[in-house]
Amino acid sequence: MHCLLLCAFLFVPQSASGKLFPSQEEHAHGSGVVELEDTSLIAVWYQGSGERRANDVRLLGSRLPDSESGWSAPFPMADTPGLPDCNPTLFVDAEGRLYLFWVVIAANRWEQAVLKYRRADEPLGAGEPDWSWQDTIHLVPGEAFARGVEEGFRELAVTEHLWAAYAPRYSSQLIEAARDPVKRQCGWMTRVHPVLRSDGRILLPLYSDGFNLGLMALGEADGESWRALGPIVSPGGVQPSPVPLGEGRWIAFLRDNGPAPHRMLRSSSTDDGLTWSVAIDTPVPNSGSSVEAISLPDGRIALALNDLERGRYRLSLFLSSDEGKTWPDRRVVAHDPRERHSYSYPSLILASDGRLHLTYSHSGPEGETIAHAVLEP
Repeated sequence: MHCLLLCAFLFVPQSASGKLFPSQEEHAHGSGVVELEDTSLIAVWYQGSGERRANDVRLLGSRLPDSESGWSAPFPMADTPGLPDCNPTLFVDAEGRLYLFWVVIAANRWEQAVLKYRRADEPLGAGEPDWSWQDTIHLVPGEAFARGVEEGFRELAVTEHLWAAYAPRYSSQLIEAARDPVKRQCGWMTRVHPVLRSDGRILLPLYSDGFNLGLMALGEADGESWRALGPIVSPGGVQPSPVPLGEGRWIAFLRDNGPAPHRMLRSSSTDDGLTWSVAIDTPVPNSGSSVEAISLPDGRIALALNDLERGRYRLSLFLSSDEGKTWPDRRVVAHDPRERHSYSYPSLILASDGRLHLTYSHSGPEGETIAHAVLEP
């Protein structure tokens, strides 16, 4: 059951259920949503009998032409035969072209993920977009990545009681893994929206379950060439959500996969996202679940997350007026105090009419679906 608080935000339900499709038995997770040039919305998520170990997992999509029509029946967005397709995100460039970024999971291991993307030059209409182009993003993090990982862990003085796929002896083995050209080129995964820089280039946030840290990639305006930027080092900070502050300054908020206390992490950049500080804990609770933050035209930052130290039974939306230092305005979007329902992995956008749209994973005894909420800051 949703518990809605109406105060700093006005919650505007799109339908009685707030769902893109009825709850069903397959695993449905990791949605992304964008607004197209005609103000319609398109969403994507992955669905199948599991996640990385289920080879039937594919990407599905739905469209919302307008608030009166309701979401369309799901349609295919991508399906790699015999391999899981996961973690999709969407992006609309300055020319109105639609990009779909996602990962294909090789060998059923997150750390072997292959980063893919495709583009629809004319994305409007019904059903699956007419994809005009597709490619694999081959990132080559070099020695600068290895130095960044080593310097970051030295600065953090991380103790050796953590674990990652490459690193039972956490920081020392991650530093060693970062020196391996094969390991540092594999397994970079998408989650939250890419962000357009002021120079027209695309900042693509990534993370690795092998290294258990974040990375930014920079794409040219045509979206056809990419290079790896500096790592975001922390004890378990993943799935970075970057937010521009102006004059080359950025901040990124990260999911906490590290040790207690379980808090959202924060990193910063002063060179337009080329390099990033180590990520450190904020006061905001985070139960090891994805977050997304976006900037608003008035300078505020909106943040969607599970503001819990444990579990995913409450999803909230915060506002900050001081570049994410404090979050005085907080509103619950979905909450089940009995903890029978889960709400997680928010995808947050600001539409052209000034309203915030939020899609997220919703699971419970009746099955799984992707939910949608609309709020006015």
